[in-house]
Amino acid sequence: MITMASEFDTIVVTGMAAISAAGVGLDALREALADGVSRLSPVPEEVLGEAGHVWGKATSFRAADFIPPLKARKFDRASLFAVVATGMALKDAGLDMEKVDRTRVGIMLGCGFGGIANSEEFLRGYFTKGGDGLVPMLFPNTVPNAPASNASIEHGLKGPNVTFVQRFCSAESALFMAMHVLEKGEVDVMVVGGVDELNPMQMRGFRSMGQLSRYGGGFGEGSGLLVLERADYARRRGARILAGIGGARTVGLLLPGAEGDGVARLLDGQPAAELVSLSGTAADAALMVEHLTAIPRLETAPLTGRSLAMGGLALVAHLLVLPAGAHGLHLAASPEGPYYAFQLQGGCPGQP
Repeated sequence: MITMASEFDTIVVTGMAAISAAGVGLDALREALADGVSRLSPVPEEVLGEAGHVWGKATSFRAADFIPPLKARKFDRASLFAVVATGMALKDAGLDMEKVDRTRVGIMLGCGFGGIANSEEFLRGYFTKGGDGLVPMLFPNTVPNAPASNASIEHGLKGPNVTFVQRFCSAESALFMAMHVLEKGEVDVMVVGGVDELNPMQMRGFRSMGQLSRYGGGFGEGSGLLVLERADYARRRGARILAGIGGARTVGLLLPGAEGDGVARLLDGQPAAELVSLSGTAADAALMVEHLTAIPRLETAPLTGRSLAMGGLALVAHLLVLPAGAHGLHLAASPEGPYYAFQLQGGCPGQP
């Protein structure tokens, strides 16, 4: 187990952004959380050759609303999500990139699949036509770190740039590392969260692997981002502080015969929280959720879908509804691990 002890007044959240099946922007996600109506839609029957499946496509997202069409053409869909969401999050944080030391502003994202549509097109050319069928322009967007890299280039972020592919905990892995570099004083600001895209080929792949009735059912796409800052830096620039992030814990594996001990270490006893958000497969981890029966639960998967990096969206949702001064707990899990727990506090720490 790895523990990161932190006071709520050390690392704070000053900005957020969300793109999902609920829509583009925080208001769309806030509305979905308020009415509780699922934004998942039926998968067209021609995609899988059968009806009865749903997915969380971000159908209201139009890149042309934010990026000139000629420029947007060079990005994969996941990168478009990341570029747009990063701009939204920085604006929400009130950060003027012309007035900051860009070398101390970084980005860390979880990304499960990357630009998978571009990967499909790139590899299809090779498998059907050999080397002559390869399109060099497509290759840069076939790697999982393309979204974070493209976002950093477009917005001039010159600090640490890291992408995590860690099953259903990809976004949480990014958050854990971002907290580490902030605590060490290596940066002042980190954009952190997750991004994933979804296309018909993925759904057919899930069906071929028998995952539509397991972890591949109800998948979604989009991006959920937080802007984290060192609290002293945020206060010096007069930032609006939305929340504080306290301790963080992670367990890589629950050892057979000692699962209860692993969960107890992760949760550090009975969580003192007024809201718990569940991401990845945390809701399916009976040993985890049985400790939380008295705490209100928030799950974004039934509303907007889940994916390997949708923990970022779950964190944004949590902070949208967590009252000032209230304590929250975010839990994430993947089948067979890893497992994460983050302590949150709404509003500006130290203020009523």
